[in-house]
Amino acid sequence: MNYISTRGGGAPASFSQILLEGLAADGGLAIAAHYPTLDAAEFERWRGLSYAELATEVIGKFADDLPRARLAELISKTYTAEVFGTSEITPYRPLAEGLGLLRLSNGPTLAFKDIAMQVLGRLFEDSLVRSGGTLNILGATSGDTGSAAEYAMRGKERIRVFMLSPRGRMSPFQTAQMYSLADANIFNIAIEGVFDEAQDIVKAVSQDAAFKERLRIGTVNSINWARVVAQVVYYFKGYFAATTSNRETVSFAVPSGNFGNIYAGHVARMMGLPIEHLVCATNENDVLDEFFRSGVYRARTAAETRQTSSPSMDISKASNFERFVFDLLDRDAERVSALWEELARTGQFDLSGTPEFASLAGRFGFVSARSSHAERLATIRATLHETGVMVDPHTADGLNAARAFHGAGPMIVLETALPAKFAATIEAATGVVPERPARFVGLEERPQRYVVLPASVEKVKDYIARHSGLA
Repeated sequence: MNYISTRGGGAPASFSQILLEGLAADGGLAIAAHYPTLDAAEFERWRGLSYAELATEVIGKFADDLPRARLAELISKTYTAEVFGTSEITPYRPLAEGLGLLRLSNGPTLAFKDIAMQVLGRLFEDSLVRSGGTLNILGATSGDTGSAAEYAMRGKERIRVFMLSPRGRMSPFQTAQMYSLADANIFNIAIEGVFDEAQDIVKAVSQDAAFKERLRIGTVNSINWARVVAQVVYYFKGYFAATTSNRETVSFAVPSGNFGNIYAGHVARMMGLPIEHLVCATNENDVLDEFFRSGVYRARTAAETRQTSSPSMDISKASNFERFVFDLLDRDAERVSALWEELARTGQFDLSGTPEFASLAGRFGFVSARSSHAERLATIRATLHETGVMVDPHTADGLNAARAFHGAGPMIVLETALPAKFAATIEAATGVVPERPARFVGLEERPQRYVVLPASVEKVKDYIARHSGLA
């Protein structure tokens, strides 16, 4: 399996070559040169596999340059009941006729990001041990990626993590979960701005080839292809849990910010998983919903990005969206490059009059819906009353969107995080304070360790250089 850039530059590369990378050298994103497809016998065999076995099969399709035995060993050490609280890893919970919840928040930081990040940490460490190298990870988070990355990488001798987050825009739990870590290899940087500005800094640093090489910069954001591939696994697992045969179809509703989670569903669908709808659920920051409804992709400015009660989705520049547009335009890298040049120049591009947009839903199954704060609260309250299940605000966005679309088979909503991470919103909706695991009791009162920097590429680069151990 080779990897190419969405913008057409550079030579094809292997999985191992792109594992530690963020942006491609031409500013695009690494993407598989083709999607592997399953025959009926292989698909049927996968139905009976454990989560770790299934992950080995799926990830192995994309990481075929890694020895299968070593890959299986790394994965088997990752997906355990000790790490994820259950041998199912991602248990499926029916909520109503034709509607179910795929529970993805049983990991160390109580968010779905753990599922990919835990295996990414092992893959990174294995690669660095074999090469004798070190890595400075640079990432940006709107809430959950940061803590998942830090918990996966903490204490690793060959890795340092520099995580940017928007100051004052995460929940108190999310903030404390990151900033209370005292590990010497973890560096939290609170950016005076919104998530998109932090993400832009990560991209700018990644495009400085000399700096990136000198300080050995890698990334764990969802622009990292290995993270996407690890997320593909639970789409298959959710399908097998919600169906009894491989002749059935399902739909998935996915709370979406940076488009990585739902893009993994797109990859699963391209591999042959019978998905009817991929429902892109957004909050008031509805750049993705606007595109799927109108064909216009209009990135918002920092001033236009709203602070909401589902803060991990307060994103107005969806990085992984470029990978989907690459497929939508029949993998025409020249057109993709031109569109992103137009986006940088004008703040938007328009595909509304194209045959590709006209056939989008039919070809790829994408539809979308938007939720407001009031709808989130109502969904949290109704779900608890009707099913006894408490959901977090982002999952509520997914549930609200799911009810707008009815397919031939079950609708599976991807859970985003445990309610404990957003206690104030849950209490406002239900009058109940959500329970939290014992290890996080008193989290917000613990000492916090972080620095505050302006939204400046040069300031961040200077900080990394001074703390990387390589300057």
